[in-house]
Amino acid sequence: MFERLISFLNDIPGAGSGSERRDDSEDPRLAAAALMVHVMDADGVRLDEERAALREALTRAYGLSGAELERFVARAEEEAREAVDLYAFTSVLKRHLDEQARIEFIGIMWEIVFADGEMNELEDNIVWRVAELIGVDRRDRVLMRRKADPSKDDSEPGL
Repeated sequence: MFERLISFLNDIPGAGSGSERRDDSEDPRLAAAALMVHVMDADGVRLDEERAALREALTRAYGLSGAELERFVARAEEEAREAVDLYAFTSVLKRHLDEQARIEFIGIMWEIVFADGEMNELEDNIVWRVAELIGVDRRDRVLMRRKADPSKDDSEPGL
């Protein structure tokens, strides 16, 4: 799962050294990380494995480590916690990612959702809303969900 996350993060515009300073409100890396934190926290339980894997992915994708990594993760957590809605993050991703990258991001969100082996209604709702806001259609959202959890039959009418 997290190899795919690392690859995705590496491909986001602006990926590279975390020491590059940019306007946080337009940083697609921070927007993606904040949305991943948001979906990890949706069920009220953040597994240590989820957090460790996100940190490893950020380290490998952006070359962040030590205090720099701690600051980036803390910033993503703060952004996720303080957000009044998802639009601030999704609008950045929609501007910076092409259609295929947006679909891939939804797949990564589903993988985070299923990291604990189950999907909570709140997690499902967040991924659905993010998909809508970044322009990923229902069919692609459901296909990515099936890919993330092939053991479940997630058929929706009208696919």
